[in-house]
Amino acid sequence: MVARLVKIFCIALLVGALFATQRGFAGVESVANEPFDVPRFELAAESAYLFGFINSPHSYEIGAEFLTARVRWGVRQSDDWLRGYNQFYVLAMAEPIFRGIENHYFGLNFGARYNFVQPRMLSGLVPYISGGLGLGWIDSHSNIPGGQGQNFTFNILTAAGVAYELNERWKVEVGVLYEHLSNGGQTDPNPSLNLLGPQIGVTHSF
Repeated sequence: MVARLVKIFCIALLVGALFATQRGFAGVESVANEPFDVPRFELAAESAYLFGFINSPHSYEIGAEFLTARVRWGVRQSDDWLRGYNQFYVLAMAEPIFRGIENHYFGLNFGARYNFVQPRMLSGLVPYISGGLGLGWIDSHSNIPGGQGQNFTFNILTAAGVAYELNERWKVEVGVLYEHLSNGGQTDPNPSLNLLGPQIGVTHSF
């Protein structure tokens, strides 16, 4: 029951990110008229340390290493709290499993990120939310109780945090990341993994 509620919450966060993206896309204007500087393309390196919780009988600990490319997809110009811009991202992930049955996970994730720009209030701080869906491969050990049922696995990522603009090209960020791994019921049992932990990153804008 708790695992289902967590999944519903994360799906809601993902939908919220996509909704913000749609709202932002509706407000696109030409670059010349934008009152704040918005990067067209970004490349980010991100790291997280995630802890398993809820349904796994094993105390998983996973290191998440992400290389993320983000492309601007619309700007919302307004005087309310939704002022900001959205991005579509493609993310490559490599995750050593420090504690748990398996040893590593590799995958891809595709999603959206919304950045809230409030310079008069935050001065260089840019809160964000993001969410995406993807797929990947884990070195499963289905013969061990609690282990993943097969190598092919879907993933869900949701995150929230804040970025700080060091200058026009560089940003650092800190946030919280939730990750869900599951094969979508292709095996029985399908224990899945729910992971949560802190995330840091550095971003270069082009």
